[in-house]
Amino acid sequence: MSGLSKRWIQHNQVALYAVSVLFAIGIGLGIPGASAVLEPLINPVLAVLLYVTFLEIPFIRIRRAFRNGRFMGAALGMNFVVVPVVVFGLTRFLPQEPAILVGAFMVLLTPCIDYVITFTELGGGDSEQITAATPALMLIQLVLLPLYLWLFMGQQVAEFIEAGPFIEAFIVIIAIPLSLAWATEYFAERSPRGETWQDVMGWLSVPMMGVTLFVIIASQLPRVQDSIRKIAAVVPIYVAFLVIMPLLGRLAAGLLGMGVGESRSLVFTSVTRNSLVVLPLALALPSGYSLAPAIVVTQTLVELSGMVILTRVVPSKLVPDTAGQSLSVDGVQGK
Repeated sequence: MSGLSKRWIQHNQVALYAVSVLFAIGIGLGIPGASAVLEPLINPVLAVLLYVTFLEIPFIRIRRAFRNGRFMGAALGMNFVVVPVVVFGLTRFLPQEPAILVGAFMVLLTPCIDYVITFTELGGGDSEQITAATPALMLIQLVLLPLYLWLFMGQQVAEFIEAGPFIEAFIVIIAIPLSLAWATEYFAERSPRGETWQDVMGWLSVPMMGVTLFVIIASQLPRVQDSIRKIAAVVPIYVAFLVIMPLLGRLAAGLLGMGVGESRSLVFTSVTRNSLVVLPLALALPSGYSLAPAIVVTQTLVELSGMVILTRVVPSKLVPDTAGQSLSVDGVQGK
């Protein structure tokens, strides 16, 4: 395949994602039984997506990113201090029904640890910074989510939160793909066959994102369809979150004097949520909270639609590359 063909795929990625979303909606609404087949594919598809994403980030850059305390502190501060304040304020406008509130809190209070890396890459951000911050984001949300639920809703809901789904998701979606990517990079430097494999995998980031969008939406849409009237109230809240958090992330990046790449990364980690990891937690809630999974799935659909827009708006309007380059750690030029 020629370099021109690869550039064509990259240039038309938004249109390709739109086709995936429309196809997924058609399958989700037209063949509801497909959900049972597609839902088990979510984690494997995400794992492949993250694997090909990690392959595009040299290991040496990830190691360097770990030493960037400024970005790490900013990412943690935005996700675990600023976001809870914003979420608490926004949820005051929701119907004060426990099932609706717990679903909204669970998904909005947990920062994304998987496809945020891909969206950061697509938005021209410093994706190795996000990769380096992922373990801390994962572990801290595991500890703080029950605390926030206890503060906002009381002890009863907090007791239902278990560590298992978080740990499983971290291993399957982050640890294994990252380890395989590093192993691939190691062999690519020492073997022509490994180098060829890495080049082929480099084609898959856009197609795999399309597949991921299809699998998630087609498998989860039937859940939302059955409760669409009841959950309609959360959609404006999710949209407001998608508008507010990029602006606050950009403000924080400016106050901290971050470069272009870091600023875009901070915006994406501030706005993307961990819906795919939280969904099993919502499904495990008692019968009185049966609406919570639909509330979580709705956020997935809203966010994925919003990300298609943000991957264009962030680099072109919110954090434009006025200097002609994206800065990353230690002044090294980012992607």
